[in-house]
Amino acid sequence: MKKDQGLTLIELLVVISILLIILGITIQSFRYFQGNEALSDSAEKIINILRMAQSKTLASEGTGQVGSQYGVYFDKITNPHQYTLFKGANYAADPSSYEVHQISKSVEIYEINLAGGGQEVVFNRLTGETGNFGKVSLMLKSDNSKTRTIGIQSSGKITLGEEAFLPDDSGRKTDSRHVHFDLGWSIQNATALKFYFPNTSEWKTVDDITSYFDAGKTEFDWEGLFSIGTVDQIFRIHTHSLDMFDTLLCINRDRNNGKTNQEVIIYIVDGGIDKDIAHYLADLNDTVNKGVFVVTKEVQ
Repeated sequence: MKKDQGLTLIELLVVISILLIILGITIQSFRYFQGNEALSDSAEKIINILRMAQSKTLASEGTGQVGSQYGVYFDKITNPHQYTLFKGANYAADPSSYEVHQISKSVEIYEINLAGGGQEVVFNRLTGETGNFGKVSLMLKSDNSKTRTIGIQSSGKITLGEEAFLPDDSGRKTDSRHVHFDLGWSIQNATALKFYFPNTSEWKTVDDITSYFDAGKTEFDWEGLFSIGTVDQIFRIHTHSLDMFDTLLCINRDRNNGKTNQEVIIYIVDGGIDKDIAHYLADLNDTVNKGVFVVTKEVQ
């Protein structure tokens, strides 16, 4: 028998070929998972920044009593693509506030489809809602079949998924059952609530509202019922934000099924002054007008 001569050239080539195939598969798999990870990571970071803008808006971060809106601007021109957290009612309002974030170089923004046709999402201060609902879609540069879609609903809900980009309340009737008022002053020293019903010329007063504040006077929550004619008039007045400078007040007034049908003017007594906050009409549109002592009003 011949002595073992080791691997032949053919056998060596076969082994090298197998190793190269395995190496190629490994590299391809690594790139696949690396690309998917970069795509998912980019989408999650954008969602986090959108939620941060919404949170900052609701917290009214900024100088002055009125506070500030925040938003996110998406840019497909830069390389790599980027998105910017900004302060103000629009992207151009305050360039000094820009906080720029670049997405992964392996990912691009391939579609921006927002209501109004712009490239920014701005949130409403009192509700966290947005008129810039729509979607922002990302794509892996090396494989355009790999995508992620970020949905922004009109309610302010932000989700990951194609199904989320349509407004979730497109068929809802907007009325005055839930209205937010930015007073521009604090109710911490207020003493009473007053309700005037013009059709019957009746006044209803809630005296000594101290017990409806929390211990630190950072929250206020009152709910009550008045019988006017034969119909109960039901209200809830509470705060979304309260400090020594400002009050974000919410008034709930549900008129479904013929309830709470009277015209009414609502006052807060502060410093001995009856400060008118809201004037609800009894028309079919359920109109509500803000009072003299209110900076802004938003219907939810």
